[in-house]
Amino acid sequence: MAGAEPFSAAGGDQGALVLHGFTGNPFSIRGVASAVAAAGLTVEAPLLPGHGTSVADMVETRWSDWSAAAESAYLDLAARCEKVAVLGLSMGGTLACWLGERYLEVAGLVLINPLVRSIPADQVAAVRAMVDAGETVMDGIGSDIAQPDAAELSYDQTPIEPLLSLLDAADDVGARLADIACSVLLLSSRDDHVVPPANGDDIASALGDRCERVWLERSFHVATLDYDGDEIEKRAADFVSRVTGIDG
Repeated sequence: MAGAEPFSAAGGDQGALVLHGFTGNPFSIRGVASAVAAAGLTVEAPLLPGHGTSVADMVETRWSDWSAAAESAYLDLAARCEKVAVLGLSMGGTLACWLGERYLEVAGLVLINPLVRSIPADQVAAVRAMVDAGETVMDGIGSDIAQPDAAELSYDQTPIEPLLSLLDAADDVGARLADIACSVLLLSSRDDHVVPPANGDDIASALGDRCERVWLERSFHVATLDYDGDEIEKRAADFVSRVTGIDG
């Protein structure tokens, strides 16, 4: 899929891992990754397993595959850099929280409309019923963008069992948010049709003063490609530069 390639930039001794969302690819976070790289950091934005090719490639993947890839990328950066911050959009934010809970040395997290709680039980049951009926995919959830001429390059279908895997993981991550020790920049779209802002409420409540929350008033879920994209890039670069010490 053209535009879905991983992003990598060699910079200084401070690093940043940038993670894309469910059924998406690095295209959606390339602007943020580029802004952080321009600030002088070494940046990696990997393509997570099953993404950026075809829905058929994603059907057999699960949270364990995506988290293992994110962890491997983080450990590789940590071996090369003095400090590493983690940034994530949507499921990328879930993975960022997961890494922050597991690795207390993470310098900071930038979370853009992250998922940290499952959908209501009756909705989960309805999705599981689709699996029981033999269905493997449902309608796509990508390109929730207010700007009419922008698109995410995400899959146009959602693989159901991988989605259920993500929802289970989100609940586990959400239950451990208080384990995150680093500072967090939380960017929340007021009008999000994919991940309700209540997910951000959970993070802000669990972290208290460690969390700086910024409301995005003009953008939908994929805010990095929306009207607030420039603001997100600037805030992310400033925050990561500060928590890694690259700004002196």
